[in-house]
Amino acid sequence: MTIKLLAIGKTDSKPLQQLISEYEKRLKHYVKFELEIIADIKNAKNLSETQQKEKEGELILKKLHATDILILLDENGNQLTSVDFSTYLQKKMNSGIKQLVFVIGGPYGFSSTVYQKAQGKVSLSKMTFSHQMVRLFVVEQLYRAFTILKNEPYHHR
Repeated sequence: MTIKLLAIGKTDSKPLQQLISEYEKRLKHYVKFELEIIADIKNAKNLSETQQKEKEGELILKKLHATDILILLDENGNQLTSVDFSTYLQKKMNSGIKQLVFVIGGPYGFSSTVYQKAQGKVSLSKMTFSHQMVRLFVVEQLYRAFTILKNEPYHHR
């Protein structure tokens, strides 16, 4: 199985990008992983919130294959412990899917079309984080989940 993380907009912070890269490198020991950045919408200031979500949604959907399982990182999604998240990933791997795609949306979330296409939603917290920080948190939690599945000493219970 491949895990892909789609995110809107680039990460400006070099220290944050270094941490993301570090966890990407660690994660690749366990699973094929790809982080794909979708460029920010041009002239977004001239668009309404709905228009921006629609344009971002079109770009997200273009990146998907018919067999992909789409999971949105959404504030209204299921909140899981790290152990529960590892179990969630194991079930996805056991189901034989080719590619699991997690998506971090833009500042206003997702279009209704993207919500309709999604097969699940996961929330990292009830708190709000910058989209740049969420990337780090997702990659770290994916890495943590695989260390839990392998009974490696990264996660302490």
